[in-house]
Amino acid sequence: MATEAFVTGIGQSQIGVRLERHPLLLTIDAIREALDESGLTLSDIDGLSTYPGKTAAPPGYSPVGTEDVMDALRLPIRWYSGGGEISSQLGAIVAAVAAVKADLARHVICFRTVYEAAALSRPQDYPQPRGNGRIDGFPQWVMPFNALSASNWIAQYAMKHVKKYGLTREQLAQIALTDRKHALLNPRALVREPLSMDQYLEARMISDPLCLYDCDRFTDASTVLIVSAGDALGDVKCRPVRIAASAHAAERYSWDQPDVMASYATGRELWKNTDYQPKDVDTVQFYDGFSFLALTWFESLGFCAPGEGGAFIEGGARIALDGELPMNTFGGQLGAGRLHGFGFAHEAIVQLRGLGGDRQIAGDPKVAIATSGGGPLATALLFARDM
Repeated sequence: MATEAFVTGIGQSQIGVRLERHPLLLTIDAIREALDESGLTLSDIDGLSTYPGKTAAPPGYSPVGTEDVMDALRLPIRWYSGGGEISSQLGAIVAAVAAVKADLARHVICFRTVYEAAALSRPQDYPQPRGNGRIDGFPQWVMPFNALSASNWIAQYAMKHVKKYGLTREQLAQIALTDRKHALLNPRALVREPLSMDQYLEARMISDPLCLYDCDRFTDASTVLIVSAGDALGDVKCRPVRIAASAHAAERYSWDQPDVMASYATGRELWKNTDYQPKDVDTVQFYDGFSFLALTWFESLGFCAPGEGGAFIEGGARIALDGELPMNTFGGQLGAGRLHGFGFAHEAIVQLRGLGGDRQIAGDPKVAIATSGGGPLATALLFARDM
């Protein structure tokens, strides 16, 4: 047990748009909820992990870092991590797993706080940073092509599926329609109105073939998971969920993207790290910052062959709450709000603990997958309630 890592607490703040509550307070709200569920106290916490660390650009993208939390809560930290050069958002949880397995920490708070909607509405408090006239870092790879939005990057992959495999808009729509249906069952979800196929097909295009409803929206919220060492479970009161496997991959950032996204290598790697197989999975929580990303995770993880994602989800029955592979049961980012990856891991634990309420899948789910990214960066986590 000492070499295993478990999720022992989950928490989430209010989710909204242009919230007045300070992002650090949202973070503390989520932390306290996770602590209450786990039975742990602040004195038990000796690790912190986040993505991508505190940054001023873009405004509100990551307004809270490990040092902010450490100072606000007076945490006796032995280990912490926070940076953007990792395998996407859920890489912060992968780092925490490594830390508890190496005995660098026993209980690690992993958090992701976003505040982009509020920051854009209050530029006097969250000003755009002034440049020095130089283009360096990540923007140097995309600005020469005027491809400033991730919608441009993901759309080129989606269009390849349209041209090569015959992906239709009606097939792709099932991601957004399913997310919206499930969001209506989640009291914390941001979007409260249903979405019809006609509404989807009539929406304005953002970057062909992605329309307005294929893209998530800026949200203000914080999400927390506590990762604990297997030999520290005596400290917790809730039923732990094991992090049974993880995998990640990265491709270079450039407009001249590789033919295959990082999700495909990640999916292949995940099954090398566990005895579980795709047939064992009860629910999937797939990153959907853009709907096409969720579609490709079905292919990447072997639920269907490459190019067959559209046919696999056609009609939506297979991925519905009562389907054979329920997807994004909390509404995903298209329905519940842009929680930037962490919402998928949070929901995986909700489902495996049977805490979903109206959105709880039937039976006794024991295995779930959560992912983040999928383009040049990708991470997959497999959670199992098997101990």
